[in-house]
Amino acid sequence: MITLITDFGTADYFVGAMKGVILSINPHARIVDITHEIPAFDIEAAAFTVLQTYKTFPANTIHVAVVDPGVGSDRRPILVTTREQFLVGPDNGLFSYIYDREETGHIYHLTNQKYFRHPVSATFHGRDIFAAVAGALSIGVEPQLLGNEINDMKRLASLGPTVSSPGTIEARVIQIDRYGNCITNLTRDDLTDEMIASGASLQIGSHEVTSFRRFFSESKGASGALFGFWGSSEFLEIAAFQTSAARLLGVERGQRVILTTF
Repeated sequence: MITLITDFGTADYFVGAMKGVILSINPHARIVDITHEIPAFDIEAAAFTVLQTYKTFPANTIHVAVVDPGVGSDRRPILVTTREQFLVGPDNGLFSYIYDREETGHIYHLTNQKYFRHPVSATFHGRDIFAAVAGALSIGVEPQLLGNEINDMKRLASLGPTVSSPGTIEARVIQIDRYGNCITNLTRDDLTDEMIASGASLQIGSHEVTSFRRFFSESKGASGALFGFWGSSEFLEIAAFQTSAARLLGVERGQRVILTTF
């Protein structure tokens, strides 16, 4: 099974060409489109999407993720192996959250051009390198034949929040979904049920959030009031019932969130 995550959209030929390369190598490959609507050049959004989806697939799935503003430069194409999955894409931080949370087996700089599609375009490595390598993996080519092992991968800023003082944690919004829910980098390790019961609060911009719910329509407070909840991502999210919390708050990804506990 091979999954695809890109910022290519579906109006152009890019995704179809990648699938064509994979199927030319392995006509029996099962290709799953996770999304091709990552915002253009948005590596952090792609990294979050990879983190939230890769473990839901069966063992030995090959994940191809292509959000690659540095295509054609000296940035490296890489293969990441974990105990159960393979990830193929550019070395631009896209797999950072996997490095932080997964025991990675090996990471390879893809250099063996025998397994590339030729000629290799300077602007379409998604087709000529990443799709071709995924096809090769799917027919049993061993990862060590594809390139040289490395350990100096590029990384995004850590997902973890920081403790700024006793009882105060500095977090941030790491993603805003299509409903306007603001996904923070706070986990249950940072904010326990006991802390919530004791009056924990969130400061985001000029707004304070003191209400926490289990689900969106739980009757606590006025409609449109801001509240925190544990989302399916396992991170704390800030939401408002049937409206966009991001719009109400006037925030974008990266916005600082201050958690105060007692």
